Amino acid sequence: MLIPTSRIGCQNRHCLELMLPKLSEQTMARIIDVNGNPIDSGKMREQQTASLGLMRQTFAGHPSRGLTPAKLARILESAEHGDIQSQHDLFVDMEEKDGHIFAEMSKRRRALLTVDWDIKPPRNPSAKEKKSAAYIKELLSDVQNFEDVIQDSLDAIGHGFACLEMEWQMLGTEWLPKTIEHRPQSWFQTDRDTRTQIRLRDNTMDGAALQPFGWITHVHKAKSGYLSRSGLHRVLAWPFLFKNFSVRDLAEFLEIYGIPIRLGKYFNGASEDEKATLLRAVMDIGHNAAGIIPEGMAVEFVQVAGNGSSTPFEYMVEWCERTQSKVILGGTLTSQADGKTSTNALGNVHNEVRHDLMISDARQLAGTLTRDLVYPLYALNVGGIEDMRRCPRLVFDFGESEDLKLYSEALPSLVNAGVKIPVSWVRDKLRIPEPEGDEPVLQQQTAAQPDNQPPATATNTGIAALTATQDRDEFDIFADELSGDWERLTDPMIAPILELAANSTSFEEFQAGLPGLIQKMDTSLLAEALAQAQFATNIYGRVKDQLNEEE
Repeated sequence: MLIPTSRIGCQNRHCLELMLPKLSEQTMARIIDVNGNPIDSGKMREQQTASLGLMRQTFAGHPSRGLTPAKLARILESAEHGDIQSQHDLFVDMEEKDGHIFAEMSKRRRALLTVDWDIKPPRNPSAKEKKSAAYIKELLSDVQNFEDVIQDSLDAIGHGFACLEMEWQMLGTEWLPKTIEHRPQSWFQTDRDTRTQIRLRDNTMDGAALQPFGWITHVHKAKSGYLSRSGLHRVLAWPFLFKNFSVRDLAEFLEIYGIPIRLGKYFNGASEDEKATLLRAVMDIGHNAAGIIPEGMAVEFVQVAGNGSSTPFEYMVEWCERTQSKVILGGTLTSQADGKTSTNALGNVHNEVRHDLMISDARQLAGTLTRDLVYPLYALNVGGIEDMRRCPRLVFDFGESEDLKLYSEALPSLVNAGVKIPVSWVRDKLRIPEPEGDEPVLQQQTAAQPDNQPPATATNTGIAALTATQDRDEFDIFADELSGDWERLTDPMIAPILELAANSTSFEEFQAGLPGLIQKMDTSLLAEALAQAQFATNIYGRVKDQLNEEE
């Protein structure tokens, strides 16, 4: 609830400011969330997980240690039955241990940070809805580290969902989020009936429902299915496992075949002590590249040739990384995984696929932020909305401006040919915003006016139009210049009519008052301007005919 304190006396303002928190808490009972649940302001000031101390003291189990195909299958199957903790602990391990997965997921999550966002009013908005949308954008701009909110929410791409907990505070008369913090997916569980509702793990069978206005809960549909099966990391888990095996096998191969065999030879009749001395020397030579042996003994280095190759292991690692790139970015040519076959044309195609994924991610996230962040800001600071369709919405701007030079050359020809082109359409195509208020704007350059030139009137304005050298028709220029003075001439006549309409209680009363207003109207200024315009037009016609004859 917003109260304009500037209209209240100084003596009462201090008292009112002290009462504002209480007044807001009283009005909070009348505010409901998008599902019709009432809002408790007391709970909004404290995070829901603050009372779950045991959960904050739990640590990840790191199920990737000793991961085998059988163990991975058990983890994924347990998640399908509702136990998602081990699955999401594994997903965190995958990003930490596999640099390729981390790099590709980071590309996809950070892509939206380069895109501008805006708060748009609903379709066919009223003046109030436009003003409210601008106000919510101003509030959202005050949210600290909003870029982190976007990136943390997109953690749902891999996990299937991401939950960000909010703590609210009141600054003056406005409610704003104090903190927005990402919570590990292992803190949550799904309901037993639908397996689609996200609940906090609180050691109960069904878990705790998430507090209204307390969470940003982004469910990302990377693929269809139950919530526990909708994340991309389930698809990436198997290439991650195969790649780990290949990397381990490659390390063993290099350990065996990468170091030459040291073969010690002792003479016949050597004692056990002499044999032990030779063995220690052979081992020391392998690691220290130096050693001593008794006289008469020898050490021979045997190179292994043709008995092994690292190619199969390297190919398996490359195959896993190409698969990971396809799953995450939709292709391989925008990463290093397939650099050998990359071409500029194919790279552009793959980049377009990646762009399509970014648009899909943005649209899904925009719906979540509208529901869980924009609507709470609106409900708490402006008022409730009877129909959610009239709620301002967050959108990411992917529009690209058209070729300005091309349009500047084509539009005048189309307009001169009689094509009616809306100005709003041109602004949208060329990404030119509407000027606000008295904001300075670029104008058409005109010749400087001499100091001794008389003030502009309708007549000399028309004559100035006759000497214009632009490509536009002189009548168009004259009409534009005359229209700039039109409001000054017509406002004195229109204002009494608007006042009569505002004070009339019926159409009949308004109609009855019109004759009296018409009799009192002073139309002399308008008549004089029209006469001057007609005179200037007449002169132009005669001068133009004479010039044409001389040519």
